[in-house]
Amino acid sequence: MSKLPVLAFALVVPVFCSQVLAVAAAYDPLRLPAAFAPAATNLTVRDPDRGRDLPVRVYLPAATNAAPVVLFSHGLGGSRENSPYLGSHWSGRGYAVVFVQHPGSDESVWKGQAGRGERLKAMRAAASAKNFALRVKDVPGVLDQLTRWNEAKGHPLCGRLDLSKVGMCGHSFGALTTQAVSGQRFPLGVVNDADGRIKAAVAFSPSAPKRGSAERAFGGVSVPWLLMTGTKDTSFVNDTDVESRLKVFPALPPGHKYELVLEGAEHSVFGDRPLPGDQEARNPNHHRAILALSTAFWDAYLRGDAAARGWLDGAGARGVLEPNDRWQRK
Repeated sequence: MSKLPVLAFALVVPVFCSQVLAVAAAYDPLRLPAAFAPAATNLTVRDPDRGRDLPVRVYLPAATNAAPVVLFSHGLGGSRENSPYLGSHWSGRGYAVVFVQHPGSDESVWKGQAGRGERLKAMRAAASAKNFALRVKDVPGVLDQLTRWNEAKGHPLCGRLDLSKVGMCGHSFGALTTQAVSGQRFPLGVVNDADGRIKAAVAFSPSAPKRGSAERAFGGVSVPWLLMTGTKDTSFVNDTDVESRLKVFPALPPGHKYELVLEGAEHSVFGDRPLPGDQEARNPNHHRAILALSTAFWDAYLRGDAAARGWLDGAGARGVLEPNDRWQRK
């Protein structure tokens, strides 16, 4: 038997592996086009069946071809104007980013309230099962309207959206909304509304159910999930603690699941400004890590980018983190 095929194989494998590593090394999720200037458009999704008008803010990429879509659900008391650093960066990377505002649990809850005590009382009242159910129904409502706009000649979004590649993201109450529409199971009588159009999900400040098994709640999640939290990520509204946030990842089934725990990061880390009760100075590297890992995740699981997947699963991800940040996958 000739040894030439074996020798050829032995020579090809190292070359192939080195090429793969080189591609992963060249991948940079923080790189943006030099001339890109983010622009946002405000629109309103009308849901006549539920009598709800949902304000949305859309960040579009520079290219005019159909782009993968990322929906963002704000936290309690937020709005479509929150976290523009995410919309700017993700759109710069070629995504159409839609920030959804949820009436009933948005900024209208606390605006006009006199004093911190009254605002806190109003916020706690808004963190209700009713508003949660409304939020979960808002997501398919927005996707349905995006589909209509994408097909409507003359509309600013006509032909701009690739709705076969949809990602879902949210913070806090928005993370719970994200969990609900991308695979979390709830007890009977509570919403169970996973939307099959969502192909990947990112949850900032996720949380496990206060009653029942985390394994039952998350054991059936089949789409890729990326969880992000911090070692001081607690909520002053509903007393959710770090332990609850850290219960989610172990309960997820293996396969395309990731978790980042930022050292010293508080609940406000995913937004643009501090929240009442913050104790720590903001760490500028936290936003850098959030942008890098979330972008690589979208590239890997919405675009099918092998280089992004290699960066995410290899040494690249650790390269944007600080020594005490925790990063794991399964």
